[in-house]
Amino acid sequence: MVDDDYKFLQIRDAITSINQKVNLIGVIFEIGFPKRTKGTDCFCTLKIIDESRPKPGISVNFFAESMEMLPHVASAGDIIQLSHVVMKTHCGEVNAVFNKRFSSFALYEGNGGEDCLPYQVSSKFRPRDLDKTFIKGLRKWLVDFQLDEGLTKFLFLREIKQEERVNLLCKIVHICEVAKDEWMAFLWDGTDAPPISLPTKLDDELNNPVPLQLEPVPLPRDVLRTFPTVGTVLRVIFDQGMQKHLLRFLHSGKWVKFVNVLCEVHSGLWRGVLTPFTKLQYTPNEDHLVSAWQRLYNERLSLKWGRIPYSSFPWPSNITVVDYDDVPFVTLMDVLTYSKVTAKFKCVARVVAAFPWQAEDFLSPLGTYRVRLTLEDPTARIHALLYGEDGEKFFGGYPSVDALTQKLNKLLGLTVIDNGKQINNAPRNPPWVQFCLKSYCLSKTEVWGSRQYKIFDTKVVE
Repeated sequence: MVDDDYKFLQIRDAITSINQKVNLIGVIFEIGFPKRTKGTDCFCTLKIIDESRPKPGISVNFFAESMEMLPHVASAGDIIQLSHVVMKTHCGEVNAVFNKRFSSFALYEGNGGEDCLPYQVSSKFRPRDLDKTFIKGLRKWLVDFQLDEGLTKFLFLREIKQEERVNLLCKIVHICEVAKDEWMAFLWDGTDAPPISLPTKLDDELNNPVPLQLEPVPLPRDVLRTFPTVGTVLRVIFDQGMQKHLLRFLHSGKWVKFVNVLCEVHSGLWRGVLTPFTKLQYTPNEDHLVSAWQRLYNERLSLKWGRIPYSSFPWPSNITVVDYDDVPFVTLMDVLTYSKVTAKFKCVARVVAAFPWQAEDFLSPLGTYRVRLTLEDPTARIHALLYGEDGEKFFGGYPSVDALTQKLNKLLGLTVIDNGKQINNAPRNPPWVQFCLKSYCLSKTEVWGSRQYKIFDTKVVE
């Protein structure tokens, strides 16, 4: 039993004091978010570390009568002082339990804090002069602290899978309210999320076109121009009222370690979900994993073909050929955010939809090609038009409807059987192919959304 309130145990010693009340002070390494228990209490878990046990630290489980009485941590890496918490074991792991009847806590700023005044205390907390010594000691230790987690705990976006919960280290490139009381975070790590197998159904492109983005309204171009143009920007939503707890921790331009993010596919696009089981980990400004992620991204950009999709290596399919072999590739985000209205580009992309969706409708009554393809790469989706002579070159003149259908099926990744019939409900995985694109604007004054794109000097080969 710890009777002396001035006696703090290091975590290494506390884990041997099962069923005893102890005093602890540590750095908040991982933040779990408030939930309601099956009874009337509220509950949250924090993981803390100190110099004696930086890995794996120890979890502290808090119980309180209301959300307001739980710790409201300002930032991972802050310091928490705990008095009279009880050491327990659960499923073979030791943890500390904060009892609302006799335990107390105080929260302090972490590394960079200028004073030793707590910014939140519980009702039973009693400050002591000696507290300052422990606070300053932890801050000094934090200056050079780096947790060696290896490269396996956190996945790259290129490694995510549908309906799996993963740990991600990402830079927050943007946060905004996309609809009333609905917020979205935009995360990036420099890698390309895997291409998604798409549904076969194509006949509803007129009434329900494939969306170009998950947010209801496209982001303004001045916002998109702050996004990296290489690598997927993952759209992330907040589940079950989590945004009120999470938003205050997320700041544009910061790298964050997310634990337990649900990855799912919505409208054929990757989406992350921050759930009540998601946690945030301490990510210092000079984190060695952040440096490793940035180094890998810079190495990618230094490669001649660093801007083509990761899953298209070593080279896209030969379904199309273009007239400009020596022109460097760019991404669709490069295309979307280019400063000049009229420009030419060469890209590697997939055809995820076509309108009209039947080859027999590709020509107007006057015999002119008029087709809209929806192109996708790891960075963006756009609509690109095939019109007139550009369509004639693309399809190799005016082949039969059957021949046109075969070309379209190849581009869309449709599976057909010997008689040319599509296999219903078979997922399709469109191939990566080359395109030359030209941007233009029909009006004299460009407004956002008025810029158009067309395919030119590109041909589907037999």
